[in-house]
Amino acid sequence: MVAIIDYGAGNLQSVKKALDYIGCENIITSDKSEIESASHIILPGVGSFGDAMDSIRKRGLEEVIRYTASGEKPFLGICLGLQLLFEESEESPGVKGLGVFKGSIVKIPENLGLKVPHMGWNSVSLKQNGGIFSGINDESYFYFVHSYYLKDADCKVVAGTTQYGVEIQCAVQKGRVAATQFHPEKSGEIGLKLLKNFVEG
Repeated sequence: MVAIIDYGAGNLQSVKKALDYIGCENIITSDKSEIESASHIILPGVGSFGDAMDSIRKRGLEEVIRYTASGEKPFLGICLGLQLLFEESEESPGVKGLGVFKGSIVKIPENLGLKVPHMGWNSVSLKQNGGIFSGINDESYFYFVHSYYLKDADCKVVAGTTQYGVEIQCAVQKGRVAATQFHPEKSGEIGLKLLKNFVEG
């Protein structure tokens, strides 16, 4: 059973539909016991870093998310769900993230002649070949929607990068814990392959 964490933000139904499509039993929940007992956990997210962390804390979900992202079972952060795993973000100064990983969440520069938010398909250069990226070709295309991005993460956990005027660390993976800046649930067959890798992990 995959628990999709509901903290009051994020496009949860698109993740659920993708999991339904690949035949994976799943539940959207904010119940701590359901999250703890699930075999796999997904932390989705759209919106702002500060609002999301505020909602997580108000619902009393911070500790259970940290616990389930400790590596004992498969955990996947998606989009804002990746950013929340880090310590802080330029989007919301002074707001502490979950601190599972170390790295900087910064705004995509607006002086590059590129539209912000970054919205559309980009190829991902793989730095790791296993885990959620098993059987996925280097430079495969995934769908992005974001204005902030990860930089300066530990190179040992960076699983993929993309280019949008700057190098964006768009996927991390350490053991059973993984996260992507892109939306696998909106990335067609290749995204479904990534989700299948996750649920089979």
